[in-house]
Amino acid sequence: MPDDTPGAPPLTTMTPLFPLQSVLFPGGLLPLRIFEVRYLDMIGRCYKAGEPFGVVCLTEGGDVQQPATPQPGPAAANDAAPPGTYAPEAFHEVGTLAVIDKLSRPQSGLMIVRCTGTQRFRLRRSERLKHGLWMGEIELIAPDANVAVPDDLAATRSGLQKLLLNIERSIEDPSQMPLQAPYLWDDCGWLANRWCELLPLANAVKQRFMALDNPLLRLELVADALEQIGFKAP
Repeated sequence: MPDDTPGAPPLTTMTPLFPLQSVLFPGGLLPLRIFEVRYLDMIGRCYKAGEPFGVVCLTEGGDVQQPATPQPGPAAANDAAPPGTYAPEAFHEVGTLAVIDKLSRPQSGLMIVRCTGTQRFRLRRSERLKHGLWMGEIELIAPDANVAVPDDLAATRSGLQKLLLNIERSIEDPSQMPLQAPYLWDDCGWLANRWCELLPLANAVKQRFMALDNPLLRLELVADALEQIGFKAP
């Protein structure tokens, strides 16, 4: 039976993974164009069952699966990689679950989906199936504590509010806003996550921020990044 004892480690489960060259934060929006065979069936099943999949940031490999490169040697020019073998892929062990909000099929072999990040997780192990899909045994990470934005970081809140107002004035379709309600302006974790999605930070930096368990520290680091790039609210 499940262990509901307070403090017991979270239960683990095998979950399909979607490695990307980007970092998904809880509460973040993730639009995807799905055309790879390994994902068409997986996304369809997740959508039908209302189940999430895990998004992990790549450290090796690309968004689109590539066949393995033949090893150098005298016969390499004439040898192709054996069927079902793929170029190496590697990814960070902390990722974010994504749920599918919208799905359309504009043509055969293509899905357009919009997802939302929910809860972070840590990979205990992962395996690559023969058709290239990754599965991972995950352990859920507790959601961020609700920490109010302190006065010395209030500028991060007002800056984002002004930036979003400027974006809103420049677009006609509200659904194209990079952030969607509800807006949790007095929550350190939510505020830090939304800034991380908009700032031109390297994926390695975004990953480090996302993996932090202290939302106040995450917002402090975001404030440092804003200062370093000389951000001025519109």
